[in-house]
Amino acid sequence: MFASTNSVALVGVEARAVRVEAHVGGGEKGRLNVVGLPDTAVREAKDRVMAAMSVAGYRFPPKSVTVNLAPADLPKSGSAYDLPIAIALLAAAGEIPQAACRAVALGELALDGTIRPAHGGLGAAIVSSEMDLPCLLPPGAAEEAVIVPSASVRMVDSLPAAIAAALDEGDFRPPLPVEPPPEPIFDLSEVRGQPLAKRALEIAAAGGHHMFMTGSPGSGKTMLARCLPGILPALDEKSALEVAQVWACVGRPRPWLFRPPIRNPHHTASMAALIGGGSRLPVPGEISMAHHGVLFLDELGEFPPSLLDGLRQPLEEGQVTIARKGVSITYPTEIQLLAATNPCPCGFQRDHLVSCTCSDKMVQRYKRRLSGPLMDRFDIRIKVNRADPDAMVGPPEEPSIEVAKRVAAARELQELRGVRNRDLGRTQLDSLDIASGAQRLIEGALRNGGLTGRGFDRIRRLARTIADLDNSLSVSEDHASEALGLRGLA
Repeated sequence: MFASTNSVALVGVEARAVRVEAHVGGGEKGRLNVVGLPDTAVREAKDRVMAAMSVAGYRFPPKSVTVNLAPADLPKSGSAYDLPIAIALLAAAGEIPQAACRAVALGELALDGTIRPAHGGLGAAIVSSEMDLPCLLPPGAAEEAVIVPSASVRMVDSLPAAIAAALDEGDFRPPLPVEPPPEPIFDLSEVRGQPLAKRALEIAAAGGHHMFMTGSPGSGKTMLARCLPGILPALDEKSALEVAQVWACVGRPRPWLFRPPIRNPHHTASMAALIGGGSRLPVPGEISMAHHGVLFLDELGEFPPSLLDGLRQPLEEGQVTIARKGVSITYPTEIQLLAATNPCPCGFQRDHLVSCTCSDKMVQRYKRRLSGPLMDRFDIRIKVNRADPDAMVGPPEEPSIEVAKRVAAARELQELRGVRNRDLGRTQLDSLDIASGAQRLIEGALRNGGLTGRGFDRIRRLARTIADLDNSLSVSEDHASEALGLRGLA
């Protein structure tokens, strides 16, 4: 006798369908064997499944049972295969109808027949949506999975409940997730003065450009960075689901689904924490958790140079591949990088009020941490000076909500072109409507050695974003001049 049901395996952020097959036949009485590259937790499922079946009132077949997790060349790990193994086994033994196997199931069985929470609920919902089958998940995983709009998620807390849900006998719809109270967001109206920095932040948000700020301690760099989430547009459904999948790989749900993530790792973070890794199955790092959002590196000059240079390839390619023995996993890294640093170890180099106490050798050593190739990837590089005292004691300035409207309008223009400005390719850039004066300015910076080939493209992208904020079809000389100035070339 044979039966099969469905489950899921996560390979990076990709959810792959797993067919759970059960065969009941001759051989050693009461023996359960699991094959298909299972790890220790999966192999131990036989003891949990047998106990849970007994408590739930089902009879374990008095014959040899073989369970295969296909495809057999895909490693399977964790205890979440207990539930689909139990369903397939019961159907193969004739204890339940074969119709109960028409589902995607995930969950760890307790010895008393209840189902414990399990990771992978979001992936199971994606697979069930693609297969057009109901998705059986325990509490916790079910609430996580309801964000997949086309999935029929059913929350089950015991083996009998799972079988009833698979047979569509009752209402097992999970409650809708309750979004936590809004996280406090800093408003640009709280930043007094700093017109250049606020303008740069608006342009960075509009085009998704990488931005670098340097300035004395207390000049407002960190506060400006904290204001960025308040002017970014919300994620669309597809992007929100991609981000949630990355977070699910780390075992963390996303509290605000459609808000772009912003991650702020400390400068003592390891390479594995920032880029991703692990001793066995690699997990996403901070750069992947910031996918479709912002990675803010405060005190950039304090990060180890090797770690910073490790960012270069993921920034350029929009993904990072982590290889370990026997496994290679790719995670997405389409992020906006925002960085802030002091100009020297003491922080007061070229400050007009406080004298710098660093030697030339100390300053050079500090600046060498930031390699040329890394700095070349920043579209915007500005100096944040001390705020004007008159502005500090003056009235509140323009709020984030007004800036966000201009950013959203610029993003809409980019959507009409089919690509965000920071992702414009060489062919697309060559076909842009750029005024002759603007073209001469940009080409002049290239010929004078102020721009690399990469920088030439980045300046044109930045100028196009400035034109979008002005609702201009053509990139004018003023737009190009401002773009060069924001890159420190004017």
